[in-house]
Amino acid sequence: MTKNNTLSILALAISGALLGGCGDAETNIIEKDPIVDDHDHDGGGEHDHDDLTIESAGRLAILNADANALVIVDLDDNQELDTFPLASEGNTLTHSGGYRYVVVSNRATGEVTFIDGGLWREDHVDHLHDYEQVPATSDLTLTGSRPTHLVKHDGQLAVFYDGDSDAGLPASVQVVSDTHIAAESSAIPTLAYTVNMHGVAEPMDDYLIATVRRDDAESTSANTILPDSVGVFHLHDDEYEEEVVFAGECPDLHGAASSETYSVFGCSDGVLIVHQHDGEWESSKIDNTDSLSSVRVGSVYGHHHGDYFIGVASGHGGGEATLVTIDPETNSMRDVALELGDDAVPVSYAFSYSGEYFVVLDSSGRLTALHSHGEGDAQHWDTEVSLAVTSGSAADMPDGLSFTMAVSGNSDHVYISNPIDKTMVRVDLDSGVIDGEVSLDYLAETVIWLGIAETEHE
Repeated sequence: MTKNNTLSILALAISGALLGGCGDAETNIIEKDPIVDDHDHDGGGEHDHDDLTIESAGRLAILNADANALVIVDLDDNQELDTFPLASEGNTLTHSGGYRYVVVSNRATGEVTFIDGGLWREDHVDHLHDYEQVPATSDLTLTGSRPTHLVKHDGQLAVFYDGDSDAGLPASVQVVSDTHIAAESSAIPTLAYTVNMHGVAEPMDDYLIATVRRDDAESTSANTILPDSVGVFHLHDDEYEEEVVFAGECPDLHGAASSETYSVFGCSDGVLIVHQHDGEWESSKIDNTDSLSSVRVGSVYGHHHGDYFIGVASGHGGGEATLVTIDPETNSMRDVALELGDDAVPVSYAFSYSGEYFVVLDSSGRLTALHSHGEGDAQHWDTEVSLAVTSGSAADMPDGLSFTMAVSGNSDHVYISNPIDKTMVRVDLDSGVIDGEVSLDYLAETVIWLGIAETEHE
């Protein structure tokens, strides 16, 4: 059954006004000392590690479009923790591989910087140890030519630098974990190319599954700035070395995602699957469905613990989209039915924390959650939630802004910013209702979830 709800005033999940951090607005800094582990781990015996973990809804990093500043909000006590002005305009924001840091990438300046959200978990082998402190700016800065695609997988972040042919600068990839960022390490695992390209890289343990651009005379790509090949590279002494290249198998490559087992790349004629089998790297191809005769899969979404993927096919620059489910196990692709608001187009996609939902936010302010279920050997997606997050008109959206969302890393909740009403709402996907709403005194351009992501601890 589809849960279809409209905006209502409910108990606040994020109560009180979130105060902007510039001008005459007040900023409340909540001082919190880090949790200190005072157990003697070398002394043997039994230890109660329950007091070393933190139950937290996490934190939100909200980009204040009025001031080009990042506001960090604590979702547990509903307080604004701090505000960080950003040095440049035109930034791309995301979270780090472990959800501890906001990653600020600027293609024009070639810099990637980090802001510590102040909430994280460390694996001490025999137990998990959580820490909480005030947000802070990191002194680590990554640099390269035109950082563009930032991919998170397996607790790592891969930054793909496209390079610049006019300046003679080749593409490159840097891979960092939250541990690298915390240590402000100068030893960053790197893949260096000899030519520029608009590419992407998927980190997987000590491997990097990354695009390869061949000579233009050999390339099968119609637009040769887009690579047509995928390589597997293995990390040795902070440098990735080539193991195998699947040459010419993915023309006009754009978009990628990984699960625990597979990496999937979008091609003009289908998708390329790369995985390891009996210690050897293999590839396979899935052709486009008939519905993709005039468009191609250019974005791919995956979940670490599910070997199924969602591909998004649309024209260059966005617009109407066709969704397909990609199943590497059966080497198949199927269309996914998606109903949007009137005259609406998708503006954001994501898997939920559990991987049970694939959520789509559209330009009318409607959130659609598709729920997965298996039928025989096939994975199917049906609409479970269809929810309007605004009572306003999309025509009133401020110039240059749109609805944006962030999925929680430890529950099936979605946080959605609404610049029309200057509100932030929280949606519970399991119940299909808005269970929190708050008014903002600034325009929110981007929202990022930070915190302790729940994963299986063995």
